[in-house]
Amino acid sequence: MPHPNTGAIRRNPIMAISISLQEYLEWEGVDYELVHHPWISGSMRTAEAAHIPGDKLAKCVVLEDEAGYLMAVLPATHEVDIDALSEQLGRDLQLASENEIRDMFDDCATGAIPPMVKAFGYEAVIDESLEECDEIYFEAGDHTELVHLRGEDFTDLMADLPHLHFSRHV
Repeated sequence: MPHPNTGAIRRNPIMAISISLQEYLEWEGVDYELVHHPWISGSMRTAEAAHIPGDKLAKCVVLEDEAGYLMAVLPATHEVDIDALSEQLGRDLQLASENEIRDMFDDCATGAIPPMVKAFGYEAVIDESLEECDEIYFEAGDHTELVHLRGEDFTDLMADLPHLHFSRHV
């Protein structure tokens, strides 16, 4: 599918970006770039390998309860305060298992879940600490590529999701 703004067609012979994510970003008409980095696992190590500030790398933590799944989107420099988030939402959240996450994001590598949850159809909350970023990076779906967006584009894409304070700096 051609990019709505540029008409360019991106082809990915090797999965560098999740197909679901790519289609969503192109459907929304958002300009983005892919930033390559050495294969690495862990959000802070990823930020270091890509030479970007950890507070500008958005990560996705998958939680669940009897009501279903919830994606918590927060900076790599933070961790989810599950108790605080559960209290704010009136839910009893816990971390989802790796097997569940693998099934939910079948076009992504384990541990490389993009925070663009609308691309995958899941409910999400955004940590308020991401609101003031002038640029945002996040996993593209594998452990070697990041998506780079303007902060205002990220904010626009996440505007209708709840923005709460549920993390703490680590």
